[in-house]
Amino acid sequence: MNIFILHPSFPAQYLNLAPYLASNPENEVFFLSKENSINAQLKGVTLALYPKPSEDADKWIKTCGPLRPAAEAVVEGQAVLRAMEWLAKEKNVRPDVIIGHTGWGSTLYCKDMYPKVPILGYFEWYYLVEDSDCYWWPDEIPQMGNRISIRTRNAHHLMNLELCDAGIAPTKWQYSQFPEEYKPKIHVIHEGIDTRFCSPDPSGKRPGLVLDDIKLNLPEGTEIITYVARGFEIYRGFPYFMDAIRHVLARRPNTHVVVVGKDRICYGAQLQGTTYLKEEEKKGGYPTDRVHFVGLRNRGDYQKILRASSCHVYLTRPFVLSWSFLEAMSFACPMVGSKTPPVQEVMEDGVNGLLAEFRSPYHIARKIEEQLDDPERAKKLGAAARETILERFELMKCMKAQEDLMYSLVR
Repeated sequence: MNIFILHPSFPAQYLNLAPYLASNPENEVFFLSKENSINAQLKGVTLALYPKPSEDADKWIKTCGPLRPAAEAVVEGQAVLRAMEWLAKEKNVRPDVIIGHTGWGSTLYCKDMYPKVPILGYFEWYYLVEDSDCYWWPDEIPQMGNRISIRTRNAHHLMNLELCDAGIAPTKWQYSQFPEEYKPKIHVIHEGIDTRFCSPDPSGKRPGLVLDDIKLNLPEGTEIITYVARGFEIYRGFPYFMDAIRHVLARRPNTHVVVVGKDRICYGAQLQGTTYLKEEEKKGGYPTDRVHFVGLRNRGDYQKILRASSCHVYLTRPFVLSWSFLEAMSFACPMVGSKTPPVQEVMEDGVNGLLAEFRSPYHIARKIEEQLDDPERAKKLGAAARETILERFELMKCMKAQEDLMYSLVR
């Protein structure tokens, strides 16, 4: 089969699935994307890059108001369509099945060129005005402008729900956001966690942490609290985490904090003229020699950091569940997670981690100290966390489930 995989940013959610499908000699896998920002290469996968939007297209998108996400999706869908036309004309390559992330518009016009080719869509999120990511707590009340904007964001999602032959949502929580009439199309299958790489140190002990480029050397036995996020933002509870560690570090003079991520906002509203990290630096109140912002790290450093973790903290609004949360569980980190639906789907308080109130730094701090105060219990909770991932999210199991679903669509 010729398998087309679509995502504007290569390789994204298909980092493992694309080479897995390509390892079958019966398949040819083509990945259509507009950028390869990390210069990745996937064995057996042919990358077909198409141009980014023109300046005129960008100008038009900016005039679309609440329809801007749909306009971006239309432009992306047209770019993919032109790429498929080029592959058919110049390379004589046509798909037998199309797999794609629906959130960016990549799949929008595939059926217009290939009406009988099945599409397996990745459905990451459907926006709801209430009881969801934007307005979860009772004191968060949407104004009419917010309601209009959120409802309109679903325009291209609805188009994709209609045209896709089947869909995948990575968690039950994310699946629950979609309209009831489309749920029969959607299957809950996670992308999977590489449990061999995301594993505790082979020695069975928690090692120290050495990062030579920033001259960080924390010896074995150091209490290390870790936090990982692509961006420092309210959606992932960054300000609450910072307030929590202020409390913890004031009481534990030998504890260190390692924060992985970039000073940016990936989800939620942008701040004007500042960032969440800059605001935390203004507030101060924490020992800068024991709080280490190490930036975005390569996978080797990431592994070293989480293997050294005495307690890993993951906080999120009721939104998309991060890979980092499941990977930290796979590393057998003693976990503190937010008491929000995406986390509660995987973590049970006192069984494979500890749950804390998302918006309560005092409660987060107390749960961190519960893990640090009782290393034996923390180790058992970490081991149970890893067992959860092995049972429900192991990479090969998840990829085989995706493959089976793909084959179910093909004649």
